[in-house]
Amino acid sequence: MYFPYLRGKQFELIALRESSELLEKNKGKVSPIIEPVKDSTTFTKTLEDLKSKKINFTIIVNPKVGDLQGTTNNILNLLHKSLAGYSNFQIGIILTGRENHKSIIASLKKFPSILHGLTLIHNITYENIDEILRDYSSIIPVKYNVIHFGKTSRRYYRNFNSTTVVELDDYFSSQQKNSDYKAVDESDFSEEHIFYKKDGFVGFSDFLTIGDNYSESGFLPYAIAIHLSYSDSTKKIKIKHFVSDSNDDTSDIAGKFEEALEKLISWCNLTKFKTKAIEIFRELHDSGHFPGLGTVKKLSIINHIEVVLKLI
Repeated sequence: MYFPYLRGKQFELIALRESSELLEKNKGKVSPIIEPVKDSTTFTKTLEDLKSKKINFTIIVNPKVGDLQGTTNNILNLLHKSLAGYSNFQIGIILTGRENHKSIIASLKKFPSILHGLTLIHNITYENIDEILRDYSSIIPVKYNVIHFGKTSRRYYRNFNSTTVVELDDYFSSQQKNSDYKAVDESDFSEEHIFYKKDGFVGFSDFLTIGDNYSESGFLPYAIAIHLSYSDSTKKIKIKHFVSDSNDDTSDIAGKFEEALEKLISWCNLTKFKTKAIEIFRELHDSGHFPGLGTVKKLSIINHIEVVLKLI
């Protein structure tokens, strides 16, 4: 099963909503993890969309980035209101070694009607993890242990029942500047979808074409880079980076997008690569319309989810 990990910024959430029909058709293959960062109508509507299509998902109630840090009770209350009568979801808790587990458990106890299952995201190696699991399990069943392999010790995952273990890592090769992707052109991403079952895991997770790094601020870039996931002849996932050419200043963002998009369309024509996102990129190319940087990221996310689901 695939567990795409998304922060709850506007266009990440819109990408999930616009992928909801695909997710609905692949219910047995996918379960998004959302770390909410803002209390917004987009977040609420995303919950309603996932609920209406009976899609399984995890909502993290102790986010480590964004405006909702330290608002566990507020997030639980929002879930209580938005997901009344729905049980096909998990409460998510990130473990970093700085959590007050007694306080979190006390908060969970206030909302028994939404305690259907728990996803623990392990971002640290805990020596006393058995004790922590026992405390949470006393009020809510632990369904998934998502182990961030980049932040835990090599054999940490062996502490858990294999039927609960999901492997997580950041496979996106981030560059310091968008223009740096011109030298890269293409990067390896992941082959976990091929091996996760053989390695004894129930699922695999990634940060899509965004990466684990989180940034609040937006700024006009010198270069536009479109990141497009695809699978090669061996079914490994790779990412093509289509970068603009006029990158000396921040003027004419629409023109930069057109340059990058022209390269993407040429590559798709050559390789016959097709997804729902590519159809939209083609419409933008034909119309000459620049939809904004958020939409470019949204389409990259939608494309990545479709590519992965086609492979599993």
